[in-house]
Amino acid sequence: GRRDSAMVFYFTGRDPRYLIYMGRDKVENEVLIRWGWPEDVWFHVDKHSSAHVYVRLLEGQTGIDDLPTEVIEDCAQLTKLNSIEGCKLNDVDIVYTMWANLKKTGDMAVGQVGFHDRKAVRFTKVERRKNDICALLTKSKREENPNFQALREERDAREVAARKKAAQQARLEEKAARAEQERQKDIQGYKGAFDGEHMQSNAAIRDKAKAQGKSDIEACREMEDDFM
Repeated sequence: GRRDSAMVFYFTGRDPRYLIYMGRDKVENEVLIRWGWPEDVWFHVDKHSSAHVYVRLLEGQTGIDDLPTEVIEDCAQLTKLNSIEGCKLNDVDIVYTMWANLKKTGDMAVGQVGFHDRKAVRFTKVERRKNDICALLTKSKREENPNFQALREERDAREVAARKKAAQQARLEEKAARAEQERQKDIQGYKGAFDGEHMQSNAAIRDKAKAQGKSDIEACREMEDDFM
């Protein structure tokens, strides 16, 4: 429905691999708080109102420590730029944390959030506005109205499918490893059954037969009888 769509601004910073986005206002922020992704990092000006800025970790990155310094700086500059009070100040603290650490309770105002774990919250200081970074971000800005609930559900479905595929692959590899173990066991078994002491070469059989005055054919028949 409408409540699960949000007017969102997307930005490209100095590293274009990272998706940076922000809600247009506090009502839109509610949708982002609810339907963010586990790999999203949330930014806000500390102790002042500001936009909620998010950046999405790349595939294979597992947490906030994987974010490069320049990406953190881009997001911090964008957050400061989009704060009515913060944009006029120097030495502004920006708070950032993983989306999953955002805590929303029923008694909070629209757009307001808390944290599950204060220790998982980071700070970075913006001493002053860097015009080149802000110009790059502003120029890249594009407005979209995606259904955030649908995007999150698609992401979760992909994750479930990937997990199933990985589990299936692990089962196949385990089965192949077991089959190989059995094969090695069988090979060892055959080696034991055909112990060298009991094996005779064709030449040895012929020599023995000649000594006994038997033809090759008779010698072969005797050998066959041994195996019956």
